[in-house]
Amino acid sequence: MLKSVLRGFALATAMSAVAFAAAKNPTVGGAAMFDSKNIIENAVNSKDHTTLVAAVKAAGLVGTLEGKGPFTVFAPTNEAFAALPKGTVDTLLKPENKATLTKILTCHVVAADAMAKTVAKMIKDDGGEHDIKTVGGCVLKAKENMGKITLTDENGGVSHVTIADVKQSNGVIHVVDKVLLPKM
Repeated sequence: MLKSVLRGFALATAMSAVAFAAAKNPTVGGAAMFDSKNIIENAVNSKDHTTLVAAVKAAGLVGTLEGKGPFTVFAPTNEAFAALPKGTVDTLLKPENKATLTKILTCHVVAADAMAKTVAKMIKDDGGEHDIKTVGGCVLKAKENMGKITLTDENGGVSHVTIADVKQSNGVIHVVDKVLLPKM
């Protein structure tokens, strides 16, 4: 009897280890995301991030986000960009607005590999709200409610993390539903 219980325990342990090892990144925009690829290599395959990819190219940030990192990118979806006032994206993509576009995009990037669990712990340790400093010089206010993380930008706009912990070779992506805007 004891042998069969131990055998069952060993089998359950082995199966859970296999399931854990087989755990993979979530899909984003209908595309598989590979932790062996960098942020740009994965983002170009997401049908939900074509506007973000175009903006990163227009801002000249491709080389940076292909770099060693680590980076955490709060990646707004096409819908997030579409929710901006009419004409905003087209205006930002113009060469004469590269500095503004770069400022906005770099306010979505943190020079660290911050998984959601780490961010949630920082929020808890700071009493319910944690300031996240971005490479663009913005400060985002992170909060957690019922396992979901929200980010408030410098203008009071609130963005929700809709897909967390998309591991990359040079960091992590968290998909967000709003564009985070810096004080201008």
